[in-house]
Amino acid sequence: MSEGQKRASEVRCPEEGAVRLGSRTTYIRGGCERTPGRSRSRPPEGAARAGAAPGGRRGAREGSGAQGVRAARLREGRGASVAGMRPPALLALFSCSAAFALVSEEIKEKVTPSQDLRQSSLPRSHDIDLKEIVFVIQSQSNPFHARRAEQLRRNILRQAANLTQDLPRVLLLHQLAKQEGAWTILPLLPQFSVTYSKNSAWIFFCEEETRIQIPRLLETLRRYDPSKEWFLGKALYDEESTIIHHYAFSENPTVFKYPDFAAGWALSIPLVSKLTKKLKSEPLKSDFTIDLKHEIALYIWDKGGGPALTPVPEFCTEDSDPLCATTFHSFLPLCGMPVKKEEIFVAVKTCRKFHADRIPIVKKTWAAQASHIEYYSDYAETSIPTVDLGIPNTDRGHCGKTFAILERFLNHSHDKIAWLVIVDDDTLISISRLRHLLSCYDSSDPVFLGERYGYGLGTGGYSYVTGGGGMVFSREAIRRLLASNCRCYSNDAPDDMVLGMCFSGLGIPVTHSPLFHQARPVDYPKDYLSHQIPVSFHKHWHIDPVKVYLTWLAPSEEDQATQETQKDPREEL
Repeated sequence: MSEGQKRASEVRCPEEGAVRLGSRTTYIRGGCERTPGRSRSRPPEGAARAGAAPGGRRGAREGSGAQGVRAARLREGRGASVAGMRPPALLALFSCSAAFALVSEEIKEKVTPSQDLRQSSLPRSHDIDLKEIVFVIQSQSNPFHARRAEQLRRNILRQAANLTQDLPRVLLLHQLAKQEGAWTILPLLPQFSVTYSKNSAWIFFCEEETRIQIPRLLETLRRYDPSKEWFLGKALYDEESTIIHHYAFSENPTVFKYPDFAAGWALSIPLVSKLTKKLKSEPLKSDFTIDLKHEIALYIWDKGGGPALTPVPEFCTEDSDPLCATTFHSFLPLCGMPVKKEEIFVAVKTCRKFHADRIPIVKKTWAAQASHIEYYSDYAETSIPTVDLGIPNTDRGHCGKTFAILERFLNHSHDKIAWLVIVDDDTLISISRLRHLLSCYDSSDPVFLGERYGYGLGTGGYSYVTGGGGMVFSREAIRRLLASNCRCYSNDAPDDMVLGMCFSGLGIPVTHSPLFHQARPVDYPKDYLSHQIPVSFHKHWHIDPVKVYLTWLAPSEEDQATQETQKDPREEL
């Protein structure tokens, strides 16, 4: 039985040596939705503006704009779509102290301390020890990601054992709670406050590929008074107002800073306690989670009522400064040989009105990398060629078309084709990089992969893969989906959200990869993209899509060299 199928009352703390394997805002979608005429540098009428958007946009989001329409339509059809399927589990945070103690004792026995921090010459402006830091690795339940997180956990403990006998707590996010929205962090803060407020000073969050120099991290945190409210991280900011942040701070988007999770970020316990009180008095609203790092920063800032992010120069993503306490292991995962291109089927959603301008760009850029590719439309045009699925074109969602593609793949493609990728006709994607990435996933598992968004996660909602950046399915995931009773409640329902709702009901988690992008490169901070090897981008608005493809996604000699020399990420850190 997989972790996703276990009861919420079970404790999922792995024993020593065990690795548990098993585990938009898109206003206008690609394909055949209406293309707005607004400029990207100017928000639409009614969009959030500086000083107003940050606090109020979460509550207002559901009632206006295309996502609001999508949310309303989902509420109308939700009952019919998931009839007979169980809802996501409620929040439950489990104590892992026993398992942690076993691992800690083993680490202590294996490592001879080379330095006792209590007798070191490190600056101690504020006297904290490692045992007062709680490390939370933002892990996922998918076997590949769970392994990487476990390796990082052991690395942290080994470093700590070299410095002191009092080891810190190192938690894996996916093991903490059965709740669907645990990855959004905020729902877990009340339990963090209850469990750690008396004996801890900091909660330090990091991603599974964050690399931490424990002595430098401790030295860095000692500069900040742990009795005060601190929100620390490497600062990112928008150079232009962007759709993924709802055009917040549109008059001067550079003024608002939010953390790059890859470099790690920290909350002092007093701030955790304050946020806990806020969460108890003002429950999280039932709306969309789009860019978590930006939304957490907005929630903490609270329209000026809370602390802004404090930039910490020692929190890094590039190993260019010897004083860095953290860096980020930036690489394109490769676990053995890349998946053969013959094992991947690519489905492009389009419609007649975009045949002339969008399909030529697909063919000029990435289509030649795909061994199996078909264009699904509302009109059969032999010159492309396109396949008419018999589903009328819709201006909003494409649920009917997407489910028809899934059924066609499962029933008519060869069993040796293990993966299905569904993209829009204005998606730019690197099939060669996708082949690398998929080598780390088992197609016999139910894998649903892409850029993760969320809906209603504060009140028992679900996660979903946003469609514009590409949705990747293993054959097994599609088989289980179509064997269920979960279907579209209408042909124009939002396909990606309905899929998320269905997979959530089946206990199949979304596997997130930040290498897929719902928007264009200009919609993301340069520092954020600098440590990525992207797999996809989306939208042609006000850009040259061919140039974007050649700049960001086209195969290069460097990619080939990486393929030949890259260290297997499954190896120990």
